[in-house]
Amino acid sequence: MSGEIEAATMCFACGQDNPIGLKIHFAMDGDVCRAEFTPGAAHVGWEDTVHGGIIYTALDDVTANILYQQGRKAHTARCEIRYRQPARVGETLKIKGWIENERRRLVMLKGEIRRKSDDVLVADCESSFMLEKS
Repeated sequence: MSGEIEAATMCFACGQDNPIGLKIHFAMDGDVCRAEFTPGAAHVGWEDTVHGGIIYTALDDVTANILYQQGRKAHTARCEIRYRQPARVGETLKIKGWIENERRRLVMLKGEIRRKSDDVLVADCESSFMLEKS
């Protein structure tokens, strides 16, 4: 990491110490942040469909984790999501995020979630993060 950054062990999306969190483990693969997540019964919005807020949370966090894993502190400035297909409980999802470009303290990123079984796009996002002043 390029700088000292506090641990995010209680983060709702990725914090491994959060008892009600998603516990998604994000890892960098070159310039791309990746993870897999299998939603359970606690993540339902309607019947066996995963709640859109859970999908949003995973996309917001995959883009945030790129900067976090680089040791850069930042906060979501905007995140626009497009839901394309429903995700179902018990269905493993592939999560991916990457940086599109940077301007001064503003970083523009993209993310997507695909079903692992058939690689169908479930949702994607465009987000921007504001880097904290150093």
